Amino acid sequence: MKSHRFGCLSATGIITAILTLVLIAGFMLTQGGVLFSPGKLNAEKGEQAWGGVRSHAEISGECAACHAPPWGRETMRDRCISCHINIAEELQSTESLHSVLFTENTAFTCKDCHPDHRGADSKLTLLDLNRFPHQATGFALNAHQKTRYGEPFSCEDCHGENITKFDMNTCEKCHREIDQVFTLAHQETFSKECLACHDGVDIYSGDFDHNQLTFPLEGEHASLTCSKCHLGNSSIKELQDTPQECYACHQEDDEHNGEFGESCAVCHTPSDWEDATFDHSLSGFPLEGKHIDMECEDCHKNDIYEGTSSACVDCHLEDDEHKGEFGVACEQCHTSINWEDVTFDHALSNFPLDGAHITVACQDCHIDQVYQGTKTECAACHEDPAYHAGVFSADCITCHITDAWSPATYNDPHTFPMNHESNGDNSCRTCHDISFDVYTCYGCHEHTPSNIASEHREEGISNYENCMECHPDGREPDDDD
Repeated sequence: MKSHRFGCLSATGIITAILTLVLIAGFMLTQGGVLFSPGKLNAEKGEQAWGGVRSHAEISGECAACHAPPWGRETMRDRCISCHINIAEELQSTESLHSVLFTENTAFTCKDCHPDHRGADSKLTLLDLNRFPHQATGFALNAHQKTRYGEPFSCEDCHGENITKFDMNTCEKCHREIDQVFTLAHQETFSKECLACHDGVDIYSGDFDHNQLTFPLEGEHASLTCSKCHLGNSSIKELQDTPQECYACHQEDDEHNGEFGESCAVCHTPSDWEDATFDHSLSGFPLEGKHIDMECEDCHKNDIYEGTSSACVDCHLEDDEHKGEFGVACEQCHTSINWEDVTFDHALSNFPLDGAHITVACQDCHIDQVYQGTKTECAACHEDPAYHAGVFSADCITCHITDAWSPATYNDPHTFPMNHESNGDNSCRTCHDISFDVYTCYGCHEHTPSNIASEHREEGISNYENCMECHPDGREPDDDD
């Protein structure tokens, strides 16, 4: 009998395929998804039922209870928490373990820690430390790869039977076995709250470099123990908030009792607290000249610094040869370069020096080194000569100037022409040869007293001695006068 073929398939093959599909469909309808199961589900029973069952084995064959269809938006995780509502509640708390693990930064799923289909008696919780994102819990395992015995860490080494909890006493127990002295001292300094500072990356381990911070350890600071500055600090924030000002640690060492303020670094260095160098130019009294070589205690008696007077007289009162006559503004004449090298700006006084006065020595006017109260009238130095005969007042500047005492210029009204018989360069002595209260005309005119007397008697003039009466302007009187 000849068999029929449909393309590459025979009728027998087609019938066989259909029967196979019918058998598979029947098995699925009666046994669920057991046909496709990679293994038996875990049979460990919990203390209470979740989703109506107490173990995964009770839903064997109901694949859809855990596995979402590929064409939907629902995931296997959604199916898990639909039954495990306690985990759904944990995810709402940012402090819970599951909430930390299931974040956008970790591509973690439930089956990463809870694999199933490995047999009824297999463990339902299985952590692979190589894949578990322990750093997401706030503590990385970078420094905890192997125990002190050289063996890889297991979860139980730190967590015991419950991996969701951690007792910090475990840190102390383990590290005491490594170094008991250091551990006890470290806990006494920083408390037993290890996780407050340590994150597993070992930022503050023996390789910690303080010089990378804003407060490098230099000089005497380099040999200090951490407790000297960080005693009692029990968190990273407290460590970072430790005051960096010198005064915070050295207040008790301040011999100045706060008089210099709290900026110790202006004078002191970490290399040697006693070797202090103060930049006096930062104060209101920069040191110049002879002051540079002075010892601090020469001006700052009894270690008193703040409020020390900067007035010259407070230090140089005994050196004041003027006995206070010039006041206390010593810097008007003296400098810090040389106390004896004196330069006084006389223009600052009420008697500026000009003319011939500029070259006059101080002692010529200030007799016996008396300065304050020295008279400024000309007559105080330039005694009225007998030649003036008291005719003129003490107001010498009416005729004289400071450039030269002579020649003098008389500016008051003069009844007799000053330029008589000359170009105006007549000297006062031309007419006043003896004193200014008398005059004579014989100094110029070729007269003799006898000729004058004879001539004037002939004209009937008897008062011929008073020339000015008839010749007030030096000219001959008119005949009609």
